[in-house]
Amino acid sequence: MNMAMTTPDLTVIEIIELMDSAATERLGRDLSLVLAKGDAVMLLGDLGAGKSTLARAMIRAVAGDDGLDVPSPTFTLVQAYGGRVPVSHFDLYRLGDENEIGELGFDDALEEGAAIVEWPQRVPSVLARADIVIELRMSENGGRCAAIAARGSAVRRLSRTRSIRAFLARSGLAESERRHLNGDASSRRYETVSGPAGTLILMDSPRQPDGPPIRDGLPYSQLVHLAEDVGPFVAISSALATAGFTAPRIVASDLEEGLLLITNLGGATILKRDGDPDPERYHAAIDCLSKLHRMDWASGLPVGEGRIHHVSAYDRRAMMIEAELLPDWFVSDTLGRAVDVEELALFREAWNMAFDEIETAERTLVLRDFHSPNIIWQPDAIGISRIGIIDFQDAMIGPTAYDVASLAQDARVTIPAELEASLVAAYIASRRKSDPEFKPFYFERDYAVMAAQRATKILGIFVRLANRDGKPQYKRHIPRIIEYLRRSLDHPTLAPVKSLYSDWGIVEKH
Repeated sequence: MNMAMTTPDLTVIEIIELMDSAATERLGRDLSLVLAKGDAVMLLGDLGAGKSTLARAMIRAVAGDDGLDVPSPTFTLVQAYGGRVPVSHFDLYRLGDENEIGELGFDDALEEGAAIVEWPQRVPSVLARADIVIELRMSENGGRCAAIAARGSAVRRLSRTRSIRAFLARSGLAESERRHLNGDASSRRYETVSGPAGTLILMDSPRQPDGPPIRDGLPYSQLVHLAEDVGPFVAISSALATAGFTAPRIVASDLEEGLLLITNLGGATILKRDGDPDPERYHAAIDCLSKLHRMDWASGLPVGEGRIHHVSAYDRRAMMIEAELLPDWFVSDTLGRAVDVEELALFREAWNMAFDEIETAERTLVLRDFHSPNIIWQPDAIGISRIGIIDFQDAMIGPTAYDVASLAQDARVTIPAELEASLVAAYIASRRKSDPEFKPFYFERDYAVMAAQRATKILGIFVRLANRDGKPQYKRHIPRIIEYLRRSLDHPTLAPVKSLYSDWGIVEKH
């Protein structure tokens, strides 16, 4: 295919046969999934080649509205749309003077979102700024061909979305519809995939390169035992399901590519319609944790293809590295200065004293992120099956109190102190009923330490997400986390930590 691409650093990614308009629209929706702020998308092709069909599909998918009216900008020259990424749709066919492009707001469009440009060859300076180029032509069999090229980060993103489409084809879902699905704070992406058998969830989690070593020659991800591929998710999902818990089933997988197709547990949550916690559902989640923590879990879980996932220990080093996110990010952001060497030494000493106290804490499989975003309510189930569990790939063997704190001090929704106390009491009662040797006072100590450690870590993570990763929305949760921290620091075991946090102004002095 002879593409009219004058930009020399473009990489041709794929040439695709599009048998009909439906295939062109499906390609547009696939491309929309990786569209990012700053992308300049150039559509080349003769009249009737399908440029407007492709552009409409992209715009509607980004807006999340299949019925959105997307008129051709032939006469207006530019049309603006909202959505996951704001999109400006340009048609330069009637542009009389290249200098007029500035008046159309092309630069502003790229600062605010993405631009999709038809007939960019009319303005060579615009075509030269292409991040993505798609040339459409009629093919000999009556369909169309689309040649896709890109440069910079768009090469990786477009190659990835095409790899996902190939994975779906291998899984018998070649013509499935893919939609963006809001994910978590990690690098993982999620999509819904609709086919003849219903809607599935696609997890896109390629292996991430390790960051720089920060301690003992290891990067942060290895020090805190974060999952580095999809293998842990597969292993733990299977183990949970085998033990009678509700977890997504793996429908198809490509472990090397980091792609999973999993069952969809639905959209119901453990929150009320107004967003407040539903006490009944939270108590059902506590019952689920109680059963999970009573079970023995193997440290080596099968992944498949002869692989074994070795569940890491949630050890002191991991806990300390996580806690240090507070002085590294939150305290420096709050105080406007870096924490000095002496302060950091006091911080580590205070936390080591707390960790000494929980050396004998009960330990088993802990899911690490057992809170409202990762609990899917199953209204037609009974017992613990009502609690659908997702996002457990970072599970480790650690103090059982950690998961209880994760739920009873939900980072994404305010749990009143009365409900928190009720949940902890219900957990203790359930554990004592099944195990007379269970020690409530030791557990309350362990709970205070792990709750404070989790809040400490999250404060650092949320500031890091805001300041480093450009996700300021996470800062709105900080007042809630500080309130949780105040509650936990009242335990006498944490007196040294509380004293230091008071000096930093995180909690008030008493």
